[in-house]
Amino acid sequence: MHMRTLIAGASALAFSAVIASTTIAAERIEFMFPAPVQGKLSREMQSLVKEFNGSQADVEVVGVFTGSYDDTKIKSQAAAQAGKPPAVVLMSANFVAELAMNDLIVPMDELMAGSSTAPEAFIEEFWPAVRANAHFNGKLLAVPFQNSTPILYYNKEHFAEAGIAKAPETWSEWVAAAKKLAKADGERWGIMMPSNYDYNGWLVQALTMSNGGQFYNTAYPGEIYYDHASTRGALGFWRDLAHEHRVMPTGVTDSKQVSTSFFSGKSSMIVLSTGALSFVRENAKFDYDVAFIPRNVRNAVPIGGASLVSFKGTTPEQKKAAWTFISWLTSPEKIGHWSRFTGYFSPRQTAYDLPEMKAFIARNPDALRAVEQLKYAQPWIATYNTVGVRKAVEDQMQALLGDPSLSVDEAAAKAQRDADELMKPYIDKTAGALVN
Repeated sequence: MHMRTLIAGASALAFSAVIASTTIAAERIEFMFPAPVQGKLSREMQSLVKEFNGSQADVEVVGVFTGSYDDTKIKSQAAAQAGKPPAVVLMSANFVAELAMNDLIVPMDELMAGSSTAPEAFIEEFWPAVRANAHFNGKLLAVPFQNSTPILYYNKEHFAEAGIAKAPETWSEWVAAAKKLAKADGERWGIMMPSNYDYNGWLVQALTMSNGGQFYNTAYPGEIYYDHASTRGALGFWRDLAHEHRVMPTGVTDSKQVSTSFFSGKSSMIVLSTGALSFVRENAKFDYDVAFIPRNVRNAVPIGGASLVSFKGTTPEQKKAAWTFISWLTSPEKIGHWSRFTGYFSPRQTAYDLPEMKAFIARNPDALRAVEQLKYAQPWIATYNTVGVRKAVEDQMQALLGDPSLSVDEAAAKAQRDADELMKPYIDKTAGALVN
C-alpha cells in the first residue's frame, strides 16, 4: 500500500473520530435534590439519574444531594449567586413563590419552548391540589414531583387492646382515644407529632386549617394569620395534648424520635408525612393503618413535598436539556415508580392508571389514603421570606410545648409581630406601589 493511501486513510479516520465525538457530546447539567432520608432516597434518586443518562445521548445529568429542603434552597441560591445556576433543582414546593418574587427561576414556558405541549395543558394532568404552589402571578414556574400531606398513623393492635373501634375523626375523638391509649409516666404516649423546624410549621398549618381557618393569604404573600382565632386554637390544642391531657411528651420532639417511638410500641398514634409511608411499612412490626388528620371544624390539610424548578442564567442548550430531564422524571412511569418507592403520592394523576400502580395499591391500600385526602388539600404556606415567617410561629409552638405557663394569646401575638417584621420589605414595596 502506498504511503499516500495510508495517510489519506488515517486522515479520514481522524476526521470521522472528530465528527463522532462531536455527535455524541452531551449537554451537561446539574440536578440538586434533597431527601428526607439521605441513604435510601438519595441512592434511589442517583439510580434514576443514571438510568436517564443511559437512556439517551443528548443530556448528561449530574445529581447532587443537598440535604434538607431548607439546605437545598440555600445551596441552590448560593450557586446561582456564584455564577453557576443549577439547571434543575428539586425545591420545596412552598419556596417557588419566593424564588419567583426574587426573579431567580425560569417560567416553564421558557424550558418548554420546543415542546409540542403548552405548560397549562401539561399541568392539567396533575392533581388540582398541587397546582397552586407551582404557579405565581399566573405563570407555571415549577413541576410537582414528590408530594405529601400530613396523615395519622395508628397502631391497630393498641386500638383493639383499648377497645377503640376506628380511627378518630374529630379533635374530641382524638383526645379521647389518646387518653385511652396512653400509659402512665410516659411508658406509652397516646399521640406524638414532630415539633422540629419545618415539620412544626406544616403541622400548625394543618391544625389551623382543620380548625376552620386560613393560615396565610394565598393571593398576597405579605399576609399571615398567626393571631387569628383559628391559629390560636391550633396552638392551644397542640399545647394541651402535652400539658393538660398529658398524652404526648413536652418539649421539642423531632421526626426521628416520633417514628422510633411508634416502631417500638411507645406511641400508639403519630402524625407524619405521607412521604414516610414506605419507611413505616418497612419498619412497623405490627398491624397499623393510616387515616385523615382529625378535624375540629372541617377536613383540611396543606400540601407538602417538592417541585422541579430551573434557575435563571443557564444557556438555551441547558434549558432544553433541563426540560428533557424534567419531562422524563415526571413521566407517569417514573413519577409512579418514585411514589411506590418512597410513599409520596404521585402528583401526576395518570400514574394511577398504570397497571403497576393499580397492583401496588391493591397490595398496599394505605397508599391510597393520601390521594383520598387530596380533596381536602390546600396550598402550603408561601410568603415573602417563607422560612423566616414559618420559623416565627415554630419558635412559639416550641415555647408553648416547653412552658405550660406561656399564654397562647401572647405566643400568637409574638409570632404575628415577628412575621410581619420579616415581611415588611415586601409589604412596604407593595403598599408603595398601590399609592403611586
